[in-house]
Amino acid sequence: MIRIMLIDDEEDALDLLGILLEQMDDIEVAGRYLSPVQALEAIGSTPVDAVFLDIQMPGMLGMEAARRIRGALPRIPIIFTTAYAEYAVEAFEIQSTDYLLKPFKPERLYAAVERIRQSLSLYAGQPPDANEGDSPIVQCLGGFHIQAPEGEAGGVAWRTKKEKELCAYLLHQAGKPVGTAEIVEALWPMHDLDKAKSYLYTCLSYLRRTLSEHRIPIAVEKVGQGYVAQAEEAAIDAVVFERLLSGILSGRRLDGRLYERLNLLYQGDYLDGCDYRWATARQLKIKSSYVQALRTGHSQFRSQGNLSLAADSLQRVLALVPESEPDGRELIRLHVDAGNRKEALRVCRQLEEAVRMQLGAELEEMTLALIRQVQGKARRQST
Repeated sequence: MIRIMLIDDEEDALDLLGILLEQMDDIEVAGRYLSPVQALEAIGSTPVDAVFLDIQMPGMLGMEAARRIRGALPRIPIIFTTAYAEYAVEAFEIQSTDYLLKPFKPERLYAAVERIRQSLSLYAGQPPDANEGDSPIVQCLGGFHIQAPEGEAGGVAWRTKKEKELCAYLLHQAGKPVGTAEIVEALWPMHDLDKAKSYLYTCLSYLRRTLSEHRIPIAVEKVGQGYVAQAEEAAIDAVVFERLLSGILSGRRLDGRLYERLNLLYQGDYLDGCDYRWATARQLKIKSSYVQALRTGHSQFRSQGNLSLAADSLQRVLALVPESEPDGRELIRLHVDAGNRKEALRVCRQLEEAVRMQLGAELEEMTLALIRQVQGKARRQST
């Protein structure tokens, strides 16, 4: 039995969705909530296998609710239900299982439930991946955040921004000692050397105290004329992510479980939003490798006949490089082959807008010809 939680601020929408789902033999509605806040309070104590979630709701948007659900239950399938197509890219970034546009037909709902079954079957009776282990406590993908140990709510609170940057910079070195002069140049490039060293020693004191107070298993030690941060590799999400990417790009075959693990780890660019100039090169490298891995996944999944994951792979590529016409054309063709002309037209519009906004250019003739072909078929089908 698959237990599904429903979250929508419209009572009629909850009623209709509940009726349709309960007509399926293996589905049980585990809870119905008009408020995402109430649903989040219940999700920790209510057994739930999947969530259907509206996007536009008062009090808390569905995207924010989805991120919080992901934080509590990283593997749970999330199906967005909305009347607005423009949230599709963000939904893919949150690793949603499906995206239903209201009003949807029963057969479209059945297809979404089938995707839930496939997602749940990836983990049924399987032990954790050897690379998976416990969740990393240091988040570098999508920002910089250190999760406090079990028993403490939230994450580490930093005394100053430079203390936080110093921690990120030392972890960025991956266990390699870095000299005092190099740290000063990276964090205080425009300051007087003596003042900068004083700031460094103060931040080191703060950092050691913070790590100790929160019982974070990271040791900051003096080595020669510099410093090093020692942490378990599995404790840092970027390190685990890079290892997975390296394996995939070296020939490791992507299955559904590894693909889901990869996408759950990716919460955004390396140290995104931190504005650390010393992190730029690694940020670009990780993003480029992830895009290559997703393209590899698309190729493998398509050759296996798994059009759903093949399309998902390309949609994630376009979320990262929305102006990529070759990837956009391939996704349009894939949707056409699968009979999803509405999705194909959506990608056409999305690609055209991205190329104009990002590049200030018009689409290539090859892309325009494909769009005309899809639009022509859509018009013929509607007449």
